[in-house]
Amino acid sequence: MKTACVILAAGEGKRMRTRVPKVMHEVCSEPMIYYPVRLAIQRGYRPVVVVTSNPGEAVRGFLTNRFGDRVRFAVQDPPRGTGHAVMSARGTLKGFSGKLVILYGDVPLLQAKDLAALEREGRQAAVAFLTCRLENPRGYGRVIRDEQGRAVRIVEQADAGASERRILEINAGIYLVRAPDIFTALKGVRSKNQQGEYYLTDLIEMARHKGQVVRAVQRKGSKELLGVNDRKELAEAHRQMSRRLIDRLMAKGVTIIDPQRTYLGPEVRIGKDTVIFPDCIIHKRVQIGSGCRIGPGAVIQDAKIESGAEIRPYSVLEDCRVGPGAQVGPFARLRPGTVLQAHARVGNFVEVKKTTLGPGSKANHLTYLGDTTLGAGVNVGAGTITCNYDGVNKHPTIIEDGVFIGSDTQLVAPVRVGKNAIIGAGTTVTTDVPADSLAVSRIPQKNIKGYAKRKRRNR
Repeated sequence: MKTACVILAAGEGKRMRTRVPKVMHEVCSEPMIYYPVRLAIQRGYRPVVVVTSNPGEAVRGFLTNRFGDRVRFAVQDPPRGTGHAVMSARGTLKGFSGKLVILYGDVPLLQAKDLAALEREGRQAAVAFLTCRLENPRGYGRVIRDEQGRAVRIVEQADAGASERRILEINAGIYLVRAPDIFTALKGVRSKNQQGEYYLTDLIEMARHKGQVVRAVQRKGSKELLGVNDRKELAEAHRQMSRRLIDRLMAKGVTIIDPQRTYLGPEVRIGKDTVIFPDCIIHKRVQIGSGCRIGPGAVIQDAKIESGAEIRPYSVLEDCRVGPGAQVGPFARLRPGTVLQAHARVGNFVEVKKTTLGPGSKANHLTYLGDTTLGAGVNVGAGTITCNYDGVNKHPTIIEDGVFIGSDTQLVAPVRVGKNAIIGAGTTVTTDVPADSLAVSRIPQKNIKGYAKRKRRNR
């Protein structure tokens, strides 16, 4: 039977004390909503419908950019409880007949094994839902069971009596139901409760009264099932997710010197025998090959680093590519559009933007290269600058194979330096330099004898 998914993401997150949509707060560099949506897609649920508030442009924009048409949307306006939120998805799911998984957008730690257990044990049920036990269940709906241990209803904290509040088993808010039966049942839900809302939890008692099968699937690892409600829980979710990601990489042959001081995102891929030193931040879409050395203190996002490369301490890389055996840093910055080909080197306090360094080319110190293409075997001296911006437009600089550029050189774009040319130190290059030429633009040196002695005498 086909399975669809509805993810509820319209909550205001009042306990977060924020103006940002709750589900857009990040866990390991990705908004919380990323995790349940990705999990639903990986489980093969079709369609995946995310219910947002109105306005909810930030949530819809992020998910569309990341997942495209694999995610559909429904709007809950105004928010009137979880039952009302699911009803808001009815139009988006029109014509769908099958199983429906309902979960929340603030459960970044939920795992595939939990949903697999829900699907397996709830296969024959009209309503199945996940539960867990908490030592302190305050704030959560309690699961009420009969003498035979069967779940008969869920009582929210605000509506629970004293004896009910002592129950430790709570509703995790993750359901498996039948569509379109769920929408018919939700028409019978009433808002006679302390919050004046339409509770999805009322479905449990309604199904029991109809003689339908209800399954409460209790799971261990309660923290993984529960939503993030405040900043403290957000930090804890980040800590758990980070350790989960790191453990997976170490199991695949990656050395992480200090897991507690390493920050990884969920889309980071690292090859075996790579060593990650402490205080690195590696997130977004990053691919690192085998046998690399990264850090300490490196910050890398949206980058591809090929096997054998070395990223030395405190370098920053964004939306770039580092070829095999290349070296970056320490204290270097690779900005978007940068490509280092095999064994190229970018060193201390060098900034590179939208630039390609050919095989074996190097810029080792105190240099800015912007909108530049370097051929193979180019040496860029300390203090070199490509002047790529004229105040209105950016212009390219082309440096062909084997060029030697002396220190403190400025190349005013657009300009081309021909193959095997030499640029003398301190030169400002404003016109093309032919191949095998020497370009020098220094002012002739003049020595005034005795000047320093006379100046000291006049102090």
